[in-house]
Amino acid sequence: MKERIYNVLFLCTGNSARSIMAEAILNTLGDGRFRAYSAGSHPSGQVQPMAIELARSVGYSGEDLRSKSWDEFAAADAPEMDMVITVCDNAAGEACPVWLGQPTLAHWGVPDPVAENGDEDARKRAFVSAFATLRRRIELLLALPLDKLDRLAAQAKLQAIGQAGNE
Repeated sequence: MKERIYNVLFLCTGNSARSIMAEAILNTLGDGRFRAYSAGSHPSGQVQPMAIELARSVGYSGEDLRSKSWDEFAAADAPEMDMVITVCDNAAGEACPVWLGQPTLAHWGVPDPVAENGDEDARKRAFVSAFATLRRRIELLLALPLDKLDRLAAQAKLQAIGQAGNE
């Protein structure tokens, strides 16, 4: 029997760092069980170089990473999402498109490393911190027995994962 592949969309306002890193981490660690995508409500049009560098650190080529609008995933020909996860507080508060298939929704707020105004070391630390938080949450997602959870239970578990690292 073929194992189900879960489609996951990570959303952020600019789609330049956090959602991009989450896409790369899940596509790498998901071992073919997950297909991750990312998008933004107001995409910046560019991917932050540090986000690409960190994506490559987990073995993701980074060649396919691009900043794109969430409208691509609300179109009739878009892949149907099983989960839609916001990773920034701004995107979580915005009116999202209607997603086909009624995906499970969750919010995993992560501080924006692009907003770090310090020197190069401070910026790098902000990116590494965001990357580490996302990786830990994605590892928790990978450990979930999704095939045994109904939609409400899955949503509760995904929401709880969003609190990991906030304690």
